[in-house]
Amino acid sequence: MTVILTWLLVLMTVLLCAGIWIGPALIATGVALLEMFTTRPTTKLIGAWSFNVLTSSEIISLPLFILMGELLFRTRLSQSLFSGIAPWMSFLPGRLFHTTVLGCSIFSAISGSSAATTQVVGRITLTELLKRGYDRGLAVGSLAGGGMLGFLIPPSIPMIIYAVLAEESLLRLFTASFLPGFAVAGCFMTYMAVRTWLNPRLMPDDDRTVWTWRDRWKSLAELGPVAFLILAVLGTMYGGIASPSEASALGVAGALVVALMQRSLSWQGLRDSLLGSVQTTCMIGMIVLGAFVVGTVLANLRVPQFVSGAITSWGMSPFVLIMFLMVFYIVLGTVLEGFSMIVLTLPIVLPVVLAAGFDKVWFGVFLIITIEMAQVSPPVAFNLFVIQNITGDSQTYVAWKVVPFFLIMCAFTAFITLFPEFVTWPADFILSK
Repeated sequence: MTVILTWLLVLMTVLLCAGIWIGPALIATGVALLEMFTTRPTTKLIGAWSFNVLTSSEIISLPLFILMGELLFRTRLSQSLFSGIAPWMSFLPGRLFHTTVLGCSIFSAISGSSAATTQVVGRITLTELLKRGYDRGLAVGSLAGGGMLGFLIPPSIPMIIYAVLAEESLLRLFTASFLPGFAVAGCFMTYMAVRTWLNPRLMPDDDRTVWTWRDRWKSLAELGPVAFLILAVLGTMYGGIASPSEASALGVAGALVVALMQRSLSWQGLRDSLLGSVQTTCMIGMIVLGAFVVGTVLANLRVPQFVSGAITSWGMSPFVLIMFLMVFYIVLGTVLEGFSMIVLTLPIVLPVVLAAGFDKVWFGVFLIITIEMAQVSPPVAFNLFVIQNITGDSQTYVAWKVVPFFLIMCAFTAFITLFPEFVTWPADFILSK
């Protein structure tokens, strides 16, 4: 077994250091292990696995959710979100600081991409906050924190990948992640409220815009396009009207309607959206296939059972195991992006976690949260790159400002580990109806 693990590490290291894309590198590694340690017909197996993985109902929704995000990126939804949310924030300590986190939370419910959420929401809310004189550090940190919700609140592209590789219901994963996503957003907003209450100088004294109740009710019309899209995607899924793949198609149609109504999509924009979604889908599809090949080969060679037995022999409690995995993924995030982290580790880590008694749906939410934390771990920190592009600040400056939000995520991860029902109960309750 040690020989197999050694070859796995050597092959992956050599291929990745040679500049091979991670998808082909995974497939090549799986084929090599299959040839070296089994006598099974490689060609037939790869063909069968490719068909089974790339035609699953979960993976079919992937290109459509990506296309929906590409289309929404070219609309004026960010302006609508700010205009619709801002008048209602005057009641809260911290006022307009909350527009960033709340805007990211709402946009996450129609996007699925953390980087897209950060960029689309941030280019309006962050600009407005800085222009009005709000504290730069807290504004930047709130955007980095809010952007982390892009993968957690459904629909989530990494969660689709997890559903395929873990062979779990996508609808159950979406349902289980909804409450944790907005709970984290609530924790972020609470932190900003307390911080500004303790230090009012973080907000400008002259930002005393007066909104009447008429203005507030009128501003809700700005949230109409967002509400329409959420209803088209999440509403149809949870209402039993559409499956996740059908809901993704409705989301694309809804995004086109919004873009046409706002007159924000040209023929060139449509072409760019289609090309962008094709490129992203092909890249992710190759990675998913490669991960499935490696995972299936390792399972046939009983590598996960060996690793699980070795870890069990260490005598770690389930809580310590999960905290160890959280640190492991955060460290791994300093050199790898989120998709690569999922596909490279899941074939070995998932059996270990299940053997420790954790639920597969719960672990999916835990994994997405840790992946989000890794997205703000320098030097490979895509959310920080996006914020740098918006503000021109250094990555070190942005990384320091996101530390409080990062620690809140760590504390929340410990909370759901101690109380896993917080994640699993909504899916069990709603989908049992």
